[in-house]
Amino acid sequence: MLFLQRKRLNPLAEFRGSMKYCAKIEVSLKPGHSNPEGETTAHLLVELGYKVEAVEVSKVYSINLEAANISDAKLKAEEMSKRLLANPTKDNYTITVEEQK
Repeated sequence: MLFLQRKRLNPLAEFRGSMKYCAKIEVSLKPGHSNPEGETTAHLLVELGYKVEAVEVSKVYSINLEAANISDAKLKAEEMSKRLLANPTKDNYTITVEEQK
């Protein structure tokens, strides 16, 4: 029998010659969606004596990644947001990417 040896791909191979970036992805609810955490927080702040009208809650993901350039890093962050971090039905998101020193 003839066996063909499969070439094992190195998952780090794509990072050779790449640079390190930090992507910050802020995910927040679109207007009109229920915000129970923000409503509860606002209510409790009022009970503590603060004059608060509303509280909006969001999540910020800080992701260290490697990419060929800043455009590639932004593209990867956009893909991560669409595939996992944000629900396009109810969430908005913003992305900022900076080169790590």
